[in-house]
Amino acid sequence: MADYLRIGRMYFVLLAIFAVARFAQGAMGVPYAKAHHVFSIFILTVLASVFYAAFCRRWRGFRLLQAMCLGAIFGFVAQVVIFLATMISYALGIETFFNHMTALNQTEAVPMGRAVGLRAPALVIFPIINAIAAAIGWALGGLLPDASAMRATPVAPATVPTTRMVL
Repeated sequence: MADYLRIGRMYFVLLAIFAVARFAQGAMGVPYAKAHHVFSIFILTVLASVFYAAFCRRWRGFRLLQAMCLGAIFGFVAQVVIFLATMISYALGIETFFNHMTALNQTEAVPMGRAVGLRAPALVIFPIINAIAAAIGWALGGLLPDASAMRATPVAPATVPTTRMVL
């Protein structure tokens, strides 16, 4: 588990940036319909699951189950962030992209208790979606060059002929 968390450090930093930016967009009054796609945690997480699984297969020797576990962890952590950001939005009494009715798949605003019920199933569903995305990435990882082919051998600096001008 610790190895998965160490490997995913860059993703977790991006997740934090996206969560803060998404929170700020809503809190600053940016219309949801105009900007909800700009910092999409769903897209970030699915693509991270695909790419990490592909690279980890080829260059770290991950097996399919390891790649799927990494994707599931990404999905779970992302959903916890979304869940907590939703609760914080309600607790502070501000409308953000996390508690917006469209983000909750509703036609009108809902109270916090209902939002909890709407968000909770995603704590299970989103890790499964990301495990599947990671399996796809793992399959595509076979297209990447082998790790040994990626090792760069030091090359002597090229000498550049210079032209001297004699006056």
